[in-house]
Amino acid sequence: MSIKSDHWIRRSAAAGMIEPFEAGQVRVVDGRKIISYGTSSYGYDVRCAPEFKIFTNINSTIVDPKAFDAKSFVDITADVCIIPPNSFALARTVEFFRIPRNVLTVCLGKSTYARCGIIVNVTPLEPEWEGHVTLEFSNTTPLPAKIYANEGVAQMLFFESDEVCGTSYKDRGGKYMGQQGVTLPRA
Repeated sequence: MSIKSDHWIRRSAAAGMIEPFEAGQVRVVDGRKIISYGTSSYGYDVRCAPEFKIFTNINSTIVDPKAFDAKSFVDITADVCIIPPNSFALARTVEFFRIPRNVLTVCLGKSTYARCGIIVNVTPLEPEWEGHVTLEFSNTTPLPAKIYANEGVAQMLFFESDEVCGTSYKDRGGKYMGQQGVTLPRA
């Protein structure tokens, strides 16, 4: 496998792999500096949509991945999300992905957030997976932390294999295929 360059990403995006797609690094919008998004040297920096689910314990539910209770989250739509200290929030990417059959995609948090104690976790995007990526943000600090919608939050790295996989996510009928909004755990 090899990591793919910005040229490969541009060609693949033109084929519908990333929508909407930004061919360069966007650092300023309407005259104001933002956390960058778009094509980078060997990846693509994604944006966070303004839909958030903030983890809460107000309903005293138990977190169970086999029987997840949606009351564990408070839904907000906003340009920023304040994550409480030592807490967690879910969001989704602005971008919709269609991963080719011979590509594995790994997501890493951007250094701007990492240096603030905000960890971004995303499981790998498997071959032939498609949808909006659900983003998991952990605030590891004892202070409230802010996430900005429509700005860069994480970088996708694309690893292309010399051959296609034997069984893709689509072939398996993966339970998160085609997700549109912020998607909660499914058993």
